Amino acid sequence: MTKIAFIGAGSTVFMKNLIGDVLLKPALSSSDIVLMDIDPARLEESELVARKMIRSLGVTARLSATTNQREALVGADFVIVAFQIGGYEPCTVTDFEIPKKYGLRQTIADTLGIGGIMRGLRTVPHLWKICEDMRAVCPGAVMLQYSNPMAINTWAVAEKYPDIKQVGLCHSVTNTVRELTRDLEIPRDSVRYQVAGINHVAFFLSFEQRLKDGTWKNLLPALREGYLAGRIPKPNEENKRCPNKVRYEMMMRLGYFVTESSEHFAEYTPWFIKQGRPDQVAKYGIPLDEYPKRCIEQVAAWKEQAEDFRNADEIVVEESGEYAATLMNAIVTGKPSVIYGNVINNGAISSLPDRCAVEVPCLVDANGIQPTVIGDLPPQLTALIRSNINVQELTVAALMEESPQHIFHAAMMDPHTASELDLDQIWAMTSELLEAHGDWLPNWTRSGNSNYGEAAE
Repeated sequence: MTKIAFIGAGSTVFMKNLIGDVLLKPALSSSDIVLMDIDPARLEESELVARKMIRSLGVTARLSATTNQREALVGADFVIVAFQIGGYEPCTVTDFEIPKKYGLRQTIADTLGIGGIMRGLRTVPHLWKICEDMRAVCPGAVMLQYSNPMAINTWAVAEKYPDIKQVGLCHSVTNTVRELTRDLEIPRDSVRYQVAGINHVAFFLSFEQRLKDGTWKNLLPALREGYLAGRIPKPNEENKRCPNKVRYEMMMRLGYFVTESSEHFAEYTPWFIKQGRPDQVAKYGIPLDEYPKRCIEQVAAWKEQAEDFRNADEIVVEESGEYAATLMNAIVTGKPSVIYGNVINNGAISSLPDRCAVEVPCLVDANGIQPTVIGDLPPQLTALIRSNINVQELTVAALMEESPQHIFHAAMMDPHTASELDLDQIWAMTSELLEAHGDWLPNWTRSGNSNYGEAAE
């Protein structure tokens, strides 16, 4: 029997999507599923939903729930990880409010920038604890990592626990395909594509539609023409606050379309959120402070949805489009599938450092996860991606070496932070954030915070 441990299962909606996908796969529908979370109330809600899904589908999966992490992991074949250390309150609020005092505005703050650095410092130590438990009780298991900052997390796990099998999974590629086919008004199943880069800054190297005569048409010119003519991007409910102009502008400048949303991408670069330039924010529809708004909306929506789930006799289960169940099914059955995964580079993208985490197509079967070799990226894409890798590398170095100095180095190298703040502001802001986060961060982060002028060791 396949055993699946879900660490951070108190995120009930996400748990419902991933475990619902598992239950829809015949080869996984009789799995032993263990839900784990540190919040008993949220865990109870998730367990209720999962049991109703099992009953609704009439499958034979076994389900249990626990607040004990190691207990959940014993004998697991797959370990799904999805948690946010520090939550919306207090940590996300802190990551937005303190930088704002210094004039640094953000949109999502979970991947790069000072918000991504702080989230990485909070998240990686807990991922390492999971790896330590996996070594002890399920050393052959595969970790399916869904937490942000994805690239920092994946890189840091590989640096300290290279024996742990892992992949970072994100829905940015599939979501972008949905958005592009909607903008072009073509069927989603008529396209093929190749994407490569790093998480949230990967690019569609090809994007083609199969025509009736069996030939393939390059769709990138149609995207450019549609944007210039003002026909696309099309407005929709999902991006009503974020009209997706940043990504189309980057396509016009770089020649390729990026995977992550405009609200995310605007804060990975120095060009869009500029002090004294409200016209830029308005022109590109950049939703400042977007993530806190979403958190408030999601909490309100969940309270209503939780009550509906609690009162429902049955729960409708539909495929979510996430990769987790597809990956697990391919390994269990041996039937090959292709997913987009975040893995250690090891030459897959030859123009990027070998040790960094890249997002590339991966063949998955009984042999495990096998990344595709892409080769060199176009030089302009490599240059942009390297500016993000610099921040990731320094954050991982800070964690591995327990070096507060490298936290400051990561912040000063961040493209958006450096475009908005001077060095004194960056030092003061970073010091204040480390102090404010307190026990949410490892103890070593609070030693030597005022390290201006200290010699490197």
